[in-house]
Amino acid sequence: MSNDATVTAADIARLAAVGRAAVSNWRRRHDDFPQPVGGTAVSPTFSLAEVEAWLRGQGKLADSPVRERVWQTLRGAAYGDVELADVLTFAGAFLLYLRADPGHWRDLSSAPDEKIAEALPGAVRAHTDLLPDALPADPVPLVRALSQLVDELGVAETFEFLRTRYLEHHSRRVYLTPEPVVRLMLDLGGPARTLLDPACGTGAYLGMANDRFKDVEELLGQEIDDTTARMSAVQLALRGAPAEIHSGDSLLADAFTGRTVDLVVTNPPFNDRGWGYEQLTGDPRWEYGLPPRMESELAWLQHGLAHVRPGGAVVMLMPPAVANRRSGRRVRAELLRRGALRAVIGLPAGAVPNMAVALTVWVLRRPSPGDQPPDDVLMVDTSADPADFEKVALNAWRKYLKGKDDGTDSSVVVRIIDLLDDEVDLTPARYLPQRSAPTSEGSFTVARELLSAKAEELQRTAAELSFLTQSEARDDVPMTTIGELAKAGVLEVWRASGKVNIGEGNDPVLTLEDLVEHRKPTLTAAATQDDLRLATGDIVVSLAARHPAVRVMTEGGAITGPGLAIVRVDPSRSDPDFVAGWLLLGAHGARLRSSTSSARYDVRRARLPRLTLDEQAELGRAFSKLCALQTALRETYDAGIDAVRLGLEELGAGTLRPSR
Repeated sequence: MSNDATVTAADIARLAAVGRAAVSNWRRRHDDFPQPVGGTAVSPTFSLAEVEAWLRGQGKLADSPVRERVWQTLRGAAYGDVELADVLTFAGAFLLYLRADPGHWRDLSSAPDEKIAEALPGAVRAHTDLLPDALPADPVPLVRALSQLVDELGVAETFEFLRTRYLEHHSRRVYLTPEPVVRLMLDLGGPARTLLDPACGTGAYLGMANDRFKDVEELLGQEIDDTTARMSAVQLALRGAPAEIHSGDSLLADAFTGRTVDLVVTNPPFNDRGWGYEQLTGDPRWEYGLPPRMESELAWLQHGLAHVRPGGAVVMLMPPAVANRRSGRRVRAELLRRGALRAVIGLPAGAVPNMAVALTVWVLRRPSPGDQPPDDVLMVDTSADPADFEKVALNAWRKYLKGKDDGTDSSVVVRIIDLLDDEVDLTPARYLPQRSAPTSEGSFTVARELLSAKAEELQRTAAELSFLTQSEARDDVPMTTIGELAKAGVLEVWRASGKVNIGEGNDPVLTLEDLVEHRKPTLTAAATQDDLRLATGDIVVSLAARHPAVRVMTEGGAITGPGLAIVRVDPSRSDPDFVAGWLLLGAHGARLRSSTSSARYDVRRARLPRLTLDEQAELGRAFSKLCALQTALRETYDAGIDAVRLGLEELGAGTLRPSR
């Protein structure tokens, strides 16, 4: 193992207190910038020592890199990113020991490094059983750095900083439920003294429950990955939470058989075909019917109901298909008949990043013996209120509990008897009225005039394409790819992080839906240093092969949402409209080749010809005009649809009639 820690471009940006774009510029413009020592062409890693020396020589090293050095030391103590979680758990176990017996560490830290390394495992194990099996080969530099950071931040805060940084670096491997969704689900089910998360991951629900609920007595969690379970246990222990965490498969090897709690809340695995159908056919948890082989989510719901006391709540995040898949209709019907299902709440698209669909929250309660089953269920659809989905859902739920039904556009109380048909479809939007703009006198006339104006604009835009003429195809033009141009420093390619704190701040976020629908940012978030900020002239590309979309930004400032990539060109070397046109051409090709809804567009493989800047500008103008035509077509179509809808509504209402 190398003693030299490595850093990514994002790490370098933190060390220098700059954005990632600045690091890319340094690499391109400074021949003496350190060369990569590992990683990949897309995500290279550099020697921390070499980077710090270069930054110091350039006068760019930030004044307070203590926490960054601790993070890099922790990374350097791992044999690779696969073992980084073990090193983080080791750090947490050391922090538990440090908090429990600071005097022992004070005495031990004055000893030679060899003695510290020999005595440390035993000292830590005397205070916690959470020490991982795999330990750093040389833990002394790490624990010395940790104790230094503790002096600055505190014990719990030090681990939380490292855990957050780990999750940021492993956002593609570690699935995180956003805080607004966690908070909503806890508020729907709580307050509670005892709580279970049977798929606890890194402990998001348990940690927030410990902070949010008063008089918490017991927090139970189970996680299939042993390392993640230890990490969750460490962070909860450092927060003083009364937690009990076990590793293992909750469905196949339930660690809490026979134990019940006030609330079960979780984000379970979706579409798990190996959940244990064959092994668990006769399991007593299936009170509402054996979950079909393809319905793992219904197994998780019943697992939750088996672990709550009578009257206790189960709140689970579900994919929308669980509400209407034919294979699960019998279990859904039984949940309704026996009064277990109380609400289904549709979340807005983007509330949970990295999901191709808008998820739902199911709220259930275990019926108490002798209770009369309720005769209705609450349906809520928050898709039209992405910035306020928490408030909309909670208001509807609390009014429902008080016996009120406002009959708003976002929520409706549905009789159970009306749901028990051949489909047992529990999709909220199916039972809510279609939202439409309020009809006012003269609105059809306004819509008709807008349609006429858009039609004239469409004609003008189409006429502007007359400069394009048919010609013989050229086969002598050399081709290249976006990836090759990125390696040559002609342009830069970045992929947006999967973690954006939607709804927690005021910074605009350009989402995949915004890009596809040709609209400005519709959501906001709390910006972080790792977010990709759009600049004027940036090319934004959809990574979803089924939804090809490319846009050259005319204004900057927005955060780049999940599922998007940025291509940033140097206008003195490449024409943005030219590059965008070939990216769009490649995106349409990827759409034709894609066979699944999850297929991704590999931006770096997009091909484009090697042309002079003047030739690029000519083609770029043509591409831009075609995109303008596409926009004009869309706007004309939308205006026409609105005119027809308003005409029908006003004819029916009697506010529009034929003139005599």
